[in-house]
Amino acid sequence: MTLLWMGEHADLDRELVGGKAHSLNKMHALGLSVPPAFVLTTDVCREFNAAGGQLGSEVTDAVRDAVAELERRTGRGFGGTDRPLLVSVRSGAARSMPGMMDTVLNLGINAEVEKALHALTGDQTYAADTHRRFIEQFERVVGVAPPSDPWEQLLAAITAVFRSWNSPRAIAYRGHHGISDDGGTAVTVQAMVFGNLDDRSGTGVLFTRNPLTGDQAPYGEWLPLGQGEDVVSGRHDPLRLDALAEQQPGVHAQLLAAATQLELAGKDVQDIEFTVESGRLWMLQSRAAKRSPDAAVRLAVGLREDGILSTDEALLMVTPEQVAAVCRPRVAPEARVGATVLARGEPACPGTASGRVVLDVEEAEDLADDDVAVVLARPTTDPDDVAGMIASVAILTEIGGSTSHAAVVSRELGTPCVVGCGPGTLGPLAGREVTVDGATGEVFDGVLAIAPGTEDGNPALATLGGWARARVGDTDGPLPTVFAAARKNIG
Repeated sequence: MTLLWMGEHADLDRELVGGKAHSLNKMHALGLSVPPAFVLTTDVCREFNAAGGQLGSEVTDAVRDAVAELERRTGRGFGGTDRPLLVSVRSGAARSMPGMMDTVLNLGINAEVEKALHALTGDQTYAADTHRRFIEQFERVVGVAPPSDPWEQLLAAITAVFRSWNSPRAIAYRGHHGISDDGGTAVTVQAMVFGNLDDRSGTGVLFTRNPLTGDQAPYGEWLPLGQGEDVVSGRHDPLRLDALAEQQPGVHAQLLAAATQLELAGKDVQDIEFTVESGRLWMLQSRAAKRSPDAAVRLAVGLREDGILSTDEALLMVTPEQVAAVCRPRVAPEARVGATVLARGEPACPGTASGRVVLDVEEAEDLADDDVAVVLARPTTDPDDVAGMIASVAILTEIGGSTSHAAVVSRELGTPCVVGCGPGTLGPLAGREVTVDGATGEVFDGVLAIAPGTEDGNPALATLGGWARARVGDTDGPLPTVFAAARKNIG
């Protein structure tokens, strides 16, 4: 099947429509506010690749018909100058690959449409900002200046997103995580909503529970006058979600209510992207949250204690690798005394690692190949940095928050990470040996002594260990080994 609409099916096959469209459809089913959208399936991507990277006429005809329906549903015109319709084009693989493939926002704008947006809203700043964002992102993703014809823009963006499935960063990511290269990405085309419209607009990310520490309270970030890519790219320093509660308490309350619905429906901690347009909340995505190893243990126990998961489901939610990471040594308390702190930032993934600070991704890969422990330090990371991130023992950034690209990817890798150390703080550290504490957000000079990690002082780990040992009748073996055996016995 070539094209499907969100909200018209009780359920959709994730392998066919990808995680993005699958989550939109689920949110529709829960009655949440979702901008209208349709999806080109992963079958189309495989056909696209087999045809040498070309869209067939059947696909382009289907897209034209679907955009006409999108115009009808929104009461707007694509490329029109009365009430313009702008759209986003987003990737969506069956298994989440955060930031590894491409997205283009604000498609359908040109000089005439910019004037129309100015006339419609009375705000030249908003209209010009939206046009600027589109040009910059289109050039970055597609690789050429955008044509003025909205249809040419749309087809070029769809082509670029399909091609991003085979980008070097996506291939490296799949190789590291054992994901097949055969699946392909779906492409979702969705009506735009605008977080950059006015002072009651913005964008944000909400986790239903803290993916860094495992705390049970909701956790997130909010960027007034922003669009979605501004937060997850790490190119901006957003505010804490409390700022939204202070500015728009009603919207904040709606968001938390939706988050509770989504966590119960998904039976897992959710990573939710949302936009507020002139005081109206729109839900853009919900997926299982990437989490640090420490958080994975605490979240599984918390979901079990809240009755959302069974004991066996909680055991299956945590991998043996995550348990092993939690059991790894940490900075010894006595080693902190008198240690020199070179930089401080926001903790993004707990854990401790020592290595040489490197500023260049290719250098990080080369040194790692020579068995040098590398700490990758960047102003901020983007998807092209993923191979260097995989090769590093720790990751540091100067800007970006705890929902940025660096933070999300580091949590999935289980690599200690500190973000937002401050502009210009990391360059002077190049070549130095440092110790990164991803739990406190500190970067120490030199290689510090470490202490073994145990279940003592970690109630969640002890609880999970008790469940695992009860499963296998083993009270003496190393916890990661016992835990792996318990998971194997389930079912």
